[in-house]
Amino acid sequence: MGEKLTEYERRRLENIKRNDEMVAALKIHSRLNDLSAAAAASKRQRDESKSSKRSPVKKPRSESPVVLRRSLRSRGVPPDAATASGPNDDLADRKLTYKNPQSNSRESPQVEGPLKMSGTYLGGDDGLNQKLIRTILQCSKKSVLSSDGDKGPCDSTVKLEKSEEFEKFIPEKRLTGSIDVNALQLKPENIARVVPSRIMSLKFFPTVDMEMVVAGNKFGDVGFWNVNRKNEGGGGIYLYHPHSRPISGIVIDPFCISKMYSSCYDGFIRLMDVEKEVFEMVYYSKYTVYSMSQSPHDVKSLYFSEGRGGVNKWDVRAGKSCLTCDLHDERINTIDFNSENENIMATSSSDDTARIWDLRRINAVKPTPLKTVSHKRAVHSAYFSPTGKFLATTSLDDKVGLSSGANYEDTSMVYHYNRTGSWISTFRGIWGWDDSSIYIGNMKRGLDVISVEEAKTVTTLGSDLVSAITCRYDAHPYNVGMLAGATNGGQVYIWTQS
Repeated sequence: MGEKLTEYERRRLENIKRNDEMVAALKIHSRLNDLSAAAAASKRQRDESKSSKRSPVKKPRSESPVVLRRSLRSRGVPPDAATASGPNDDLADRKLTYKNPQSNSRESPQVEGPLKMSGTYLGGDDGLNQKLIRTILQCSKKSVLSSDGDKGPCDSTVKLEKSEEFEKFIPEKRLTGSIDVNALQLKPENIARVVPSRIMSLKFFPTVDMEMVVAGNKFGDVGFWNVNRKNEGGGGIYLYHPHSRPISGIVIDPFCISKMYSSCYDGFIRLMDVEKEVFEMVYYSKYTVYSMSQSPHDVKSLYFSEGRGGVNKWDVRAGKSCLTCDLHDERINTIDFNSENENIMATSSSDDTARIWDLRRINAVKPTPLKTVSHKRAVHSAYFSPTGKFLATTSLDDKVGLSSGANYEDTSMVYHYNRTGSWISTFRGIWGWDDSSIYIGNMKRGLDVISVEEAKTVTTLGSDLVSAITCRYDAHPYNVGMLAGATNGGQVYIWTQS
């Protein structure tokens, strides 16, 4: 300690002494002690208050297991027709029986290959499957091409036109004629539940004497209803499951009704060949197939839409694509052809337009439409009239468009409420048997008839027998006055002339 402090150390000690004197004068240490004591006392009071409260008693866990409710469809249990809604659900001759979807005998519709009709049949009794096969084959084999000259039930499905250069088959044109729409009536025997859910596609078989309608639903089921055999076993109804998702299109070969094409959202297109008793796989796409059609002038080709706005022309004989091009910016909902001009095609799309195309000028690089009909919302159908002079479009903007003229340059809009919502199939206005009227369902379970001449709804057909909204319609091509309507519940109503 005898060492002499440096100038720095001396100043440091002086600063420490001065600071201690300043802190002592302010009494900071004593005040810190008081605050610490107060904080400790407050904490003790909070702890005592918590300890005085009663601890909640835990409820014992229930020993009974929790039961989760599952729908019949997810459990693979067929629907109970006795508890379903509808005027004819409790009729014994209309009741359908289904195989268990988990049955080992059932073939998966996802197989990229042929499916046996017996393996996809949901009726349980294979005898009914064989009955449908015999009925269709009998009708298909007896036509005007028979060498014995005998006329069968399908005589008007085809005709043969001969020339010096080649033999050309031409489909018989659908019958035309005006009817008194107020004379259309619905009879109880013309109502049946054909498939167990929402019907997406509906089509009459192009025959004269056999009144058969085929319907495809959102689960990939295809149901046939032979109206002439409704009093026999099974009520004339035959149900198959060749697809796994909604059926987007049904096409029946006009020359041979034993061959029927069906397209599906799962990307499959299958050919039901009744002679071979199989559903052949015609085409498979990784994209959704939204619609399918066939030109009456070119029955060797299929036209179908896939993905966002694409159209594919498929040669069914060569088994390859002839043309692939993008015609719209969004999905194409319908494809239709002019019955009088083999080169004219119409498409409707969710891009708010319907377009008319010249097939001779369509190319994969830059297709240009002849005419575009614009709506404010998605267009769900565009169909030519029987003479090809008009085009009717149906849109979610609550309009039905009517285009006419040499180049369909004249377009008028007719108001019709078309917003069905997400649980009901969209309305699609169809033509009857002439150019005078358009038939379309409404939200009040009725059938609206729109007059082309007056450009408005002129009458609405209704019946107490109708238990649901009819969304999709088809007019029988050879039976004037026969109109089929389909519902969200799988029912089909057939209107006929009184």
